Amino acid sequence: MKQTYDLTLRWIHFPLHPDTPDSGLTLEELFLKSSTEIEVMKQRMSGLMAEEGLPYGNRTHTYNSRLAQELAKYAETFEEGEALNRKLFEAYFVEGLNLADPEVLLDLAESSGFPREETEETIRKRLFRNEVDADWKRARELGVRGVPTFVYGNRALVGAQPYEMLKQLVQIK
Repeated sequence: MKQTYDLTLRWIHFPLHPDTPDSGLTLEELFLKSSTEIEVMKQRMSGLMAEEGLPYGNRTHTYNSRLAQELAKYAETFEEGEALNRKLFEAYFVEGLNLADPEVLLDLAESSGFPREETEETIRKRLFRNEVDADWKRARELGVRGVPTFVYGNRALVGAQPYEMLKQLVQIK
């Protein structure tokens, strides 16, 4: 999209399951569904991701993403920030890693070229807590109820969307 349209991408973080404990929940616990129903959901999501050429793993748990969101805000202060965002998504959706674990976050940041000591201090001191709080407030103001939500002007698309739908979003006058 950015190659075709003059767009600036700005991540606004959203409190997706903020009450999830750091140790995580199984998908069955989170969605209150049977393992069979969860498998159907995962197959559907896997198919959607494959259509877009995106990887999707066989994750079994969800984890609290608050610290990962704070790390992503920190990453925005670097030119390489987008690379870390991609790693966070892959770690969560493909590898099923626990993004509430500071060590996991440090390893991901370091492998993306971020200085480990500075990143560790940023996570430990929660230096980007206020920025994420502001994002959560903005998400509420926009009426965001699910992720991803793509906002352009005063219009929004909720959920994983094919490229053509995103294209229509930015072309509507």
